[in-house]
Amino acid sequence: MQELIGNESRKETLQNMIKHHKVTHSYLFYGIEGIGKTIFAREFAKALLCEEQQDKPCEKCSSCRTFAENNHPDFMQIEPDGKTIKIEQIRYLQEKIAEKPIHSNYKIYIIKDADTMTKEAQNSLLKTLEEPPSYAILILVASNENKLLNTILSRCVKISFMPIEDALLKEYMQKHYQITLSENELVVCAGSIAKAITMQELITQYRQLEDILQNIETKDLLTILKESEFLYKEKEHILDLLDYMLVVLYYTKDRQKRNAIYYVEDTKQRLLSNSNYDMTIDYLWIRIWEEIHEKYSRC
Repeated sequence: MQELIGNESRKETLQNMIKHHKVTHSYLFYGIEGIGKTIFAREFAKALLCEEQQDKPCEKCSSCRTFAENNHPDFMQIEPDGKTIKIEQIRYLQEKIAEKPIHSNYKIYIIKDADTMTKEAQNSLLKTLEEPPSYAILILVASNENKLLNTILSRCVKISFMPIEDALLKEYMQKHYQITLSENELVVCAGSIAKAITMQELITQYRQLEDILQNIETKDLLTILKESEFLYKEKEHILDLLDYMLVVLYYTKDRQKRNAIYYVEDTKQRLLSNSNYDMTIDYLWIRIWEEIHEKYSRC
């Protein structure tokens, strides 16, 4: 588990469970999206299945190798089929879990995005959680544990995962993507590796936005609209880009710019209500530009 990023206390807790044979039948790993919960769950599963007696997972035994190849007969990971995990998926899990392990002492099942299970799927899973086979371990991974039934929560050992510290996140992105995140970018990431990775794919757009907002008082409206043309092509990521605008505006020392936060929030609501995309983006820049330049026109 040495390669896992952040959440050192949780890593130590899981290692101690293995070392002292304190493993239970069901776990819930929960915390905000993108902080590595599923990676932790997979490493925990790999370590439990590892054939070595110490320093699990060893990465060398046949169990670790087959696990790395996604071909371990005593491990299964279930993910949403579309937007939800359906009852048919849980019933398949129950069929497989009834079969005894082939190579290990355990059979381990990870249910990724467990909070997307339908109510029927959760009720079906509850039967397995109430009377699991002695060799079975289920690890539920969720971003919003409040979407799970209380009866499920009460039968799991809950392990909360915290956002990744800024310093660790910054180091990770520098090492793996050769990108140094700014303070504003770290705020947007909110300790989420997944958000940081998504951000690096759009890093040019984020920095263009920041430059526009920082210098908007020195430019006419037509120039602003031309410089922000990239937004019209980023419909898929527009909410993330608008969130970044909110951060830049919030941390500015210019009161007039902070007043523009309202217009960004309003734009998000308009887009979520299926307003015309291009017209909504146009209107956003017009209102921000007028808000900023009102101060200068009065002068």
